[in-house]
Amino acid sequence: MENKEKRPDLILVLDQGTTSSRALLIDRSGAVVASSRQMFEQIYPKPGWVEHDPMEILSSQLSALTGVLAYTDMGPERIAGIGITNQRETTILWDRETGRPLANAIVWQCRRTAGALEQLCKDPAVPQMITERTGLVPDAYFSASKIAWLLDNIPGARGQAERGRLAFGTVDSWLIYSLTGGRVHATDFTNASRTMLFNIHEGRWDEELLRLFGIPASLMPEVCPSACDFGDVVHPSLPKGLRICGVAGDQQAALFGQRCFSLGEAKCTLGTGAFLLMHTGGQACASRNRLVTTIAASPPGKDGLEYALEGSIFVAGALIEWLKEGLGVLGAVEESEELASRVPDTAGVFVVPAFTGLGAPWWDPDARGTVTGLTRGARKEHIVRAALESLAYQSADLISSFCSDAGVELRSLKADGGASANGFLMQFMADILGMPVVRPDNPESTGLGAAFLAGLSCGFWDSLDEIMGLDLAAREFVPGQIDRQALMDGWREAVGMTRAHS
Repeated sequence: MENKEKRPDLILVLDQGTTSSRALLIDRSGAVVASSRQMFEQIYPKPGWVEHDPMEILSSQLSALTGVLAYTDMGPERIAGIGITNQRETTILWDRETGRPLANAIVWQCRRTAGALEQLCKDPAVPQMITERTGLVPDAYFSASKIAWLLDNIPGARGQAERGRLAFGTVDSWLIYSLTGGRVHATDFTNASRTMLFNIHEGRWDEELLRLFGIPASLMPEVCPSACDFGDVVHPSLPKGLRICGVAGDQQAALFGQRCFSLGEAKCTLGTGAFLLMHTGGQACASRNRLVTTIAASPPGKDGLEYALEGSIFVAGALIEWLKEGLGVLGAVEESEELASRVPDTAGVFVVPAFTGLGAPWWDPDARGTVTGLTRGARKEHIVRAALESLAYQSADLISSFCSDAGVELRSLKADGGASANGFLMQFMADILGMPVVRPDNPESTGLGAAFLAGLSCGFWDSLDEIMGLDLAAREFVPGQIDRQALMDGWREAVGMTRAHS
């Protein structure tokens, strides 16, 4: 019998996150048909410092990859291409000749460089220049000050960098370099835009910012479109025939995975914290509300860069964990939905979860969490409901800022992430926003975005129209009739009380 070669029917996604490395196989319908996860160590050398071992990141990702490949019955010929999505801003330096990292990665959460960056930004012209060119609010969160710290604190690193021997990369670059056997040192536009060194208007590394932070240009990777050929995988532990075809930072990948391809489309990822992004088309909107302007992932063949506004809620799923672990009012986080639904309102209680300060549009790092409006009649159900409602109020604050900055009206919000499983939260969010909130049945929006980018790049899917035509099941939460203005006024009064004590 003739052995007919089968057409590739899967995209392989590497989803490298802050606490685990995952691999997914996604088919032509957008369904996840197999997945594998490997956890890795979180390293805390000092208070406020967070590190990862780059070799453990790589080994955990390889382990997840080989685990999911065991699912395929015909080997790598079934895989059309690889998409990579990753934790953003985490910073790695390695030796180009040996491929070995010089030190542990400095993780995006790490605050060790906050003081040095504050000193650098004492001249108001410096933060103004950084924001104008990169779209970012200067912060130790981003990669630039982390690179400078590594160069200044690893013996001999600066000299090696100036001789061109070292390479810098965010986690995507580290994986690309390692998987291609050192042949490709590259990143994509979305990850480059999170370094605080990339001019998002001109699409290049900014020479003046590199000089400001004392970073040799030779360290920097080539910057490519998100849907692009990043090279063949030649790692000795992996089969031949795999090719990296798409890369995007996790939040931009989720925006793409939620099929927010056009101006005025937005998503909210509710994880430990929450990230809201709104597509602004070809316009890099300068925010008046200290939102972040970032580059959005684009399909192949797109003329010019596309952009998004981004805002963060510092505490989202972590707030529900606090109700369970800190207050002990929940036996399991899943109970929050049922408890919140037992009462018709919060009886005037508001929770402002400023555990680590307030983000946009308030930007008050000294604010601390409060519970206001307590009376003798307040019960745990009211506090749980108020805590969940606070996530919707914060989302409303950010979306109001989005619409003001971009001059557009948002028609709906797409939600994903672990806390989006809470039906009460999704319904109240729709109510307070006054617009539908759409939650996909497939929770893997980030992985799906990386798959879409890789699949468009290698021809697995022909076009955005084909992707828009995929039947991806979702639940729509339709807004009900509530007194939004009175509730928002109560929320802002509670925020005012919180800030008065900071």
